[in-house]
Parts: sequence; structure tokens; C-alpha cells
Amino acid sequence: MHKANRLLIAALALIGTSAALAQSSVTLYGRVNTTVERQKVGDVSTTGLFNNASRFGIKGTEDLGGGLKAGFQLESGFASDTGAGTGWPGLANTGSGINFGRQSEVNLSGGFGMVRLGNFTPESYYATADYVSMHNHDTGSSSDALYYDPVWFGGLGSKNKVGYRTPSFGGLTVDAAVLLHEKAVGTNNKNGYDLAANYNMGPLHLGAGYSYVDSNYQVGLRALYTFGQFTVGGYYQRSKDDNQGAPNGIGTRNNFRLSGMYAMGASEFHVNLGRAAKWSKLPDSAATQWTLGYNYNLSKRTKAYAFYTKVDNKANADYMTGAAGDDFSSFALGVRHNF
Repeated sequence: MHKANRLLIAALALIGTSAALAQSSVTLYGRVNTTVERQKVGDVSTTGLFNNASRFGIKGTEDLGGGLKAGFQLESGFASDTGAGTGWPGLANTGSGINFGRQSEVNLSGGFGMVRLGNFTPESYYATADYVSMHNHDTGSSSDALYYDPVWFGGLGSKNKVGYRTPSFGGLTVDAAVLLHEKAVGTNNKNGYDLAANYNMGPLHLGAGYSYVDSNYQVGLRALYTFGQFTVGGYYQRSKDDNQGAPNGIGTRNNFRLSGMYAMGASEFHVNLGRAAKWSKLPDSAATQWTLGYNYNLSKRTKAYAFYTKVDNKANADYMTGAAGDDFSSFALGVRHNF
């Protein structure tokens, strides 16, 4: 009798657990992306193994009833060539090691849209530069070196953010966010603001992004179109930077990127070209970047790929190098696996 009671209690507990799990879900996901490259910076060449923004994360949702859902997402970067944690290199205040500097947010969503709290990438970037970086998802040495974001250069990073995303209105969604500076009382630091819009209707994809921090700004427009086996896209960006360089900053600048892909079975052939004009207060600061790439999709989650990328810097430009006037190039072979 006691054994039967214990079995009944265990069964009821299992049923209760299953009912709870049916209303919520947690997913482990990630990407391991590694290349062997021959890189050249100025006159110095290096052959090595390189990480291309590998990452892992945990995300989940809970159905609260009445169309309301709670969600979260935690994401950390790691170096696939060494195994070390990286946070999110290149973004301010994300640290190193295994942490959730790439993303750490909690959100509530429903018919009203989604309210987001925490640390997450500016949606203006996803709506423009990232959207047209098709061959290696804007990672590694072939990533877009010319895109400018005042939120990153202004030191706010992607943290301390309150965001809102609208429902889809006929294929149109809008994201808005404020980045709270959270500095000591009496300091002159300012909040940051980010705005993005995406319109997707069949083969046509349009986007726009705007960011502003203490008189520094960027505004971008993007388009992508698929016809048959071809996909073509591009974006244009206008920027102003009063933080870098001389006391009065480096002024304004225009830049653009064009990209194209031809898909044939498991193969993809990629090409893109970017051009940044000189900053208005910094002569000889223009640069050009171009990339040729090939992807072979071994499955929906795994691909082998190769690319060659080149950045040509003018005398006062240091894109991808950190040394004014030095050019950058890389030939790479890589494997990317999503899980």
C-alpha cells in the first residue's frame, strides 16, 4: 500500500511538472566559428587561427496567460581558438571571461508589443549594417570595418537599456530604446538613444536606423531584395563624431556598403564593397573595404567557407589596423557550426 501511494505521489508530481513545462521553454543555443587566416597589417604578415565571434546563450519564455509572455536571454562570447571567455570585445564595459556582456535582458510581450530591459545590441545596427553582411554574419576580419555607432564610441556600450518593440503592422516593426548613463551625480554624461525600423514584404526588405549620444549621431538606410538565386542589398550611413580626435571632434562623414549573393545548390558566392568618405575635420581619412567570399552549406547549421578581404586606408585612416595609413588584408578558410 505504501509503495502504491509513493508511486501515485510521484506520478502526480510528474504530471504537475509536465504541465508547468508545457507553459514555458528554455533553449541553449550558440555558434562556433573559426578560421585559419593569413593576415597582413601594413608590411607585417601573420598566419594563425582566429575566432569569429563565437558565442553561446540561454533564452526562454513563459506563457503568463491572456496573451502575455515573459522572456529572457543571456549570451556570452568565447574565443573558439583558445577556449577563453571574451565577453564582447570592441564594445565598452562588457569585460572579458565568461559573462553575459553580449546580451542580458528580461522582457514582457503581448498584443502591445515587447518591453525589454537590460543589455542588448542597438537595433539600428541590426536594421542596417548587419542585415546586408550575408557571407559571415558580420564577424571576424571580414566584418564591416566602416560602420559607425556613436553608442559604442561614446562609451555607453549596449548596457543599462530600456527598449520597446511594436507589433508587426503589415510587415513593419519599430524598435526604440534609451541607454541610461548611470554616472555620478554632477557629471556631464548623457543618455543614449536608438531607433530602428524594419519592413519585410516578400522579397523586399527595408530598414532604417538612428542613434544619438551627446550631439554624436548616425542615421542609416538599408534595402535588400531577392530575385531567383540572386540577393542584392546595401546601406547608406551619415555620421557625426564630436568625441574622437581634436577637442572639436572629427566632424561628419558619409559611408555606404553594397553586397550581393548568388546561391547555387549548397554553394553561395558573395561579394561586397564598402566606402567611407573622409571625416570633414580630418583630412585623408577615407577608406575602402571589399570582400569576396564562398560558402558551402554542409547542412542547415554547418558551413565551410573561404574569403579574401582588403581594407585600403588613407594616410589618416586606421580602420581594422589601429595604425593610421596602414592597410589590412586577410585570406581565410573557416568552419561555422550553429547549435
